[in-house]
Amino acid sequence: MPRNRTSRRLAADVSLLAVAVAFALPLAWVVLSAVDPHAGLRVRIPDGFTLGNFDAILTPDITYTPLLNSLVLCGGATALTVVCAALAAYPLSRFRSRLNRPFLLTILFATSLPITAIMVPVYALFVRVNLIDTLQGTILFFAASQLPFAIWLTKNFMDGVPKELEEAAWTDGASSLQSLVRIVLPLMGPGLAVVTVFSFVMMWGNFFVPFMLLLTPDQMPASVSINDFFGNRGMVAYGQLAAFSVIYSTPVILLYVLVARRLGGGFALGGAVKG
Repeated sequence: MPRNRTSRRLAADVSLLAVAVAFALPLAWVVLSAVDPHAGLRVRIPDGFTLGNFDAILTPDITYTPLLNSLVLCGGATALTVVCAALAAYPLSRFRSRLNRPFLLTILFATSLPITAIMVPVYALFVRVNLIDTLQGTILFFAASQLPFAIWLTKNFMDGVPKELEEAAWTDGASSLQSLVRIVLPLMGPGLAVVTVFSFVMMWGNFFVPFMLLLTPDQMPASVSINDFFGNRGMVAYGQLAAFSVIYSTPVILLYVLVARRLGGGFALGGAVKG
């Protein structure tokens, strides 16, 4: 028995190590190739160290403008998604109705729709209402595409906030909107952090939506402009591509670091409904 247990543990450790290596190799290639003057497809220790790849891409046309466009698009759409998800999840969490479950199942089904299946009618609609090739139109579609799953997540987190806290606020004369803003949302901070990070990351790496809805090169986000590093004849500037990937990943990493404490903080409701 001890020998079998040791064998199973060893097999599990080897499997986990193999998975870890599979995830680590692409990251290692990005980091090493970014400072390699002769970067290629192989993962290898650079013969020399250079920052020339970063110098080549740190220009307004290649990096600064696309990153600013990405921050405007994803930041605006994330804020809109979180606000709308909180307002939509509140009645679903606090008021019981026979329509709640069908509605939740409907919005959950909406998350499974492939984005390519709805882009043709969306494109035609945006052309008709003059939202094509506009940042605000792309922000609206980003928010609409992420809203179903954001509502589902927010509602589940909101269920964890005791309703007795709101009832005490209502007794003091607070409205439903005031209790939502001043009591419920502060207490579900970790949940809002999860929704924020999830929505931002999903939008940040989206290539297809801005590629279809934006036409002007100056409005393209970084997720689309990264395609410029791939030449028409198979020539790829691997070092510059890796350097751009490092910079492109930085905002997502910073966002996670900023909300990491909220993600691990829990709801901290102990004793809130006592006394």
